[in-house]
Amino acid sequence: MQNDEAYYTRAIYTALRIGFVVILLYWSFLIIKPFIMLVLWGIIISVALYPLFKKLAGKLGGREKLSATIITLVLLTILIVPSIFLINSTVESLGNVAHEMEAGTFQIPPPEQKVADWPVVGKPIYETWRLFSTNLTAAIEKFSPQIKKSAPKVLGMAANLGTTVLLFIFSIIIAGVLFTQHKGADRAARSIFNTLIGKQSENFVELSAKIIRSVVQGILGIAIIQSLLSAIGMLAIGIPAAGLWALIVLFLAIVQLPPILILLPIAIYSFTIADTTPAVIFTIYAIIVSMSDAFLKPLLLGRGVDVPMLAVLLGAIGGMILSGIIGLFVGAVVLAITYKVFQALLVEDVLEKDLPAEEQTKLD
Repeated sequence: MQNDEAYYTRAIYTALRIGFVVILLYWSFLIIKPFIMLVLWGIIISVALYPLFKKLAGKLGGREKLSATIITLVLLTILIVPSIFLINSTVESLGNVAHEMEAGTFQIPPPEQKVADWPVVGKPIYETWRLFSTNLTAAIEKFSPQIKKSAPKVLGMAANLGTTVLLFIFSIIIAGVLFTQHKGADRAARSIFNTLIGKQSENFVELSAKIIRSVVQGILGIAIIQSLLSAIGMLAIGIPAAGLWALIVLFLAIVQLPPILILLPIAIYSFTIADTTPAVIFTIYAIIVSMSDAFLKPLLLGRGVDVPMLAVLLGAIGGMILSGIIGLFVGAVVLAITYKVFQALLVEDVLEKDLPAEEQTKLD
């Protein structure tokens, strides 16, 4: 009887202790939850740029803090300066439009007649465009339901853009701190993998780093290339606000949508501002730019990683669908590590069986 009471007492104490630990962990999670995204982006940036950090530190005589400071300041400049120009340009343009509308001088240039000759979409585009150019008030009244429906989304996108810029500013600062603490971070990562996975975890830190760099090259790198090529083409043919359209192309490419969704309407518009031959050349150029990821991805995505490229690509796309842009990296890393864990477990299971020594050598 006393043994039973002692058993129940220990069980109650154990349950209370486990509950207390669970409450502490959950409470701690709620406290650090606002910072998780910042830290994740900081880790991704630091891992992606770690080779550059080491090279720069070597050229500076091993001064790692100076190297981290230089990279952090350069990244902040690259992020902040274009953002300021974009925001100022957008605010100035909207202010000019609002001023002209108040003064009654705002006008939209009328479409050319050849717009109506475009196949399928030419006539409705021409009529809508002509209505806006001849009677703006009537056009706004006619499309007021669509405008009211889309206005909150546009404002939300603008607010999210500002939040994203702030997110990256703090993440870059965190990345700069991680550069100077890379030895401790490496030991912590190895300890975590060793605790969770066991003896097969030796190469998982290097694998995770390679996958993050691969995704940066294969997704962000391709997106930047497509955005720059799009900007060059639009500037060459004289498309207004080419920088803004290039930024939209960059966003589409990052989220794995084809840039042709933006470039095709711009190519159609180019026929109204340029001669037929340059417009046709720009259209072909836009199609090539949009399709360029088909041959760039095999070159850049998964390069140097001992994981099938399909696993990295599916992980990146699936992770993005599940968790947004951050999922591009987290999804690719998780799926690749899952693949390697199962591969390691299968090999270990086979090796434990009584196989001939010759076959074991092949597996090794």
